[in-house]
Parts: sequence; C-alpha cells; structure tokens
Amino acid sequence: MRLSVLDVGSNTVRLEVSDAEAGVPLPVHTAKWKLRLSEQVRDDGRLGEAGTERLLTALTAAAEMAARWDAQEPLVFATSVVRDAPDRADVLRAVHERTGLSLRVLPGEVEARLTFLGARRWMGWRSGPLALFDIGGGSLEVAFGRGRVPEFAVSLPLGANRLTQEFLHSAGSPRPSETAALRRRARHQLRDASARIRWEHPQTAVATSRTFQQLARLCGAAPGRRGPFVERVLRRRDLRRAIGRLAALPAERRAELPGISKARARQSLAGAIVARTAMKLSGVKTLAICPWALREGILLRYLEDGPDWWADLEGQDEAARTLDGVAVATRPLRVAVSSSAPGYEAP
Repeated sequence: MRLSVLDVGSNTVRLEVSDAEAGVPLPVHTAKWKLRLSEQVRDDGRLGEAGTERLLTALTAAAEMAARWDAQEPLVFATSVVRDAPDRADVLRAVHERTGLSLRVLPGEVEARLTFLGARRWMGWRSGPLALFDIGGGSLEVAFGRGRVPEFAVSLPLGANRLTQEFLHSAGSPRPSETAALRRRARHQLRDASARIRWEHPQTAVATSRTFQQLARLCGAAPGRRGPFVERVLRRRDLRRAIGRLAALPAERRAELPGISKARARQSLAGAIVARTAMKLSGVKTLAICPWALREGILLRYLEDGPDWWADLEGQDEAARTLDGVAVATRPLRVAVSSSAPGYEAP
C-alpha cells in the first residue's frame, strides 16, 4: 500500500509519499512548496484571496505528483496557519471545490498527540517516559507520556514565525528590549506545561520540527546529508551560546551560520529563545532530535486504525466538518495543473 500525506504549514506545503511495509511508513518521495503563508496573512489574520490562491495551486500540484507516484488520495491537513485564520471556512471550501481534497484542520492538542506518536515509534520503548517539544511557525506543541499516546498534550501560541512578527521588528540585530519581551511571553505561556514536564521527570526528552533540527545543526549536530539514523542532540548550554550568535546578526545574515536556512533565518532567533526557555523551565538539559514527527504520526495512526480514524478527525473540528451549515461531501480528486506551482522545490 502506498500512502501520501500533505502538510500545510506556516512556511511550506510538504508532500510525503510512503510505502507501508509491515505497518511502518517508508518514504519513497518527498517534495515541498515554499509558500510562506504566514507572510500572506493580512492584518486581520485572514489568508485572503491571494494566500488562498497560492495554497490551491500548490495543493493541486502536490496531488498530481502523488498520483504520479501511484499513491492513494493524500491525507491533507493544516495546522495553525489555517486553524487561526478567521476565514478558514472559506479556505476549506475553496480547497474542496477547486481540488476535491478534504483539508483537515488539526486542533492543537491533536497535533501534539500525533507528533508524540511519531516520536514514540521512532525512539522506541527503551526511551521510557517521554517528553516531546515541537516548534512550528505558529505554535509550540508539548506532550508527555509513558505509552503509545501521551497522558498530557498541549499546543501553545509560541511559534517561531508568530513571535518574530510580534516582537522582533527591526531589520538589523534585535534590541535587548525586544528579546526580553519575547522571553517573558514564552515564560508566561510555558509556566503550566513546563511545570507538568518537570513534575513527571521524563527519562527521555525529544524535539521534532525543522526549527529544532536547524538549531541542533547550529550547535554542532551532524548535517542532514548523513542520514536520519545518526544520533543528534541539542544541549541547553550550547543553545545559550547560539542565541548570542543569532542575536548579534541581522536577520539576512543568520543564514550564513551552519544549519540555518535562508527561509527560516529571520525566525531562527525566536525559535531559539522559545526552545531554551522551554528546556530551562522544564528542567531539560538535553534534547534528542527525532526525525519522525506529525506526518509520520498521521501515517502510523492511519495504518493502525484505518481510514475511519482519518474520517473521524473531521468531527473534532466543526469548521473542518461543516462549512456554513452545509456538510462537505466526498468527491473524486480533480487535478488540472502541472507541478510547476509557485515555490515548488524538487527534493
């Protein structure tokens, strides 16, 4: 069985095509489209026609690519960039009418739980009681559990891009007052979640997401070209020095540092501050970098619980299930354009 999953994030739309061998998703093809939807968001928080149109073009191209790889219709989901948009019902309707795809909007807690599942499966049972941290563009997910599903999971509005737009306004190096205000916000939002992690005293703490991967590389972890099976860690003491390096540079020059991509250079400092704050308040000194995260968690749940589980996700978010009181019907997938969508990058 060949499955595909489509991830609509704050910066990119990512396609992952995987073969399901013995219940394990083995990737055969990946692709991404850099849309930077968070930058398309208007002052009122709406994606608007321009942002929606870019999303539609990328989703259509990604679905066409998945079909060329003989995958089933993609499991399409969106996180905070659509979840927080006041016009998300309009976005969901447009996606379905133009592409035939059913875009699920994942509630924050569900996002945290699925990411935990992906991390647990990768790390294995020997990791024991497990704490998870995942920094996206719009939110930070924190979870803890001893088994397959977490006993505690929360999503906080501490995404790297969100905080960059709110606090780090200067084009050059940030002012101390800006970083101090950002750090205060992170401490306030993390107070309860970090207290729970500290009380649980996890045996292993893991981090997922591109933000943590790039910060680990900046702090000396092996580059991605060495493959997913190389052990990578992020130490709190190293992250403190990394924050100083990032803060000393204007945003456009941070991409000169190891691991920091041009697309994420501006938000890298906010991500680093949130990461260190979360680690410090939670009493975590070292994070293991885990290559499996939300997309793998979705594929694992689909393989283990079947298509009905994915269909039931609609019921967890009323806006995703019913648009203006009219239930969305399933229709055949329609693909009408080529893969040359704006922002597409070959893997």
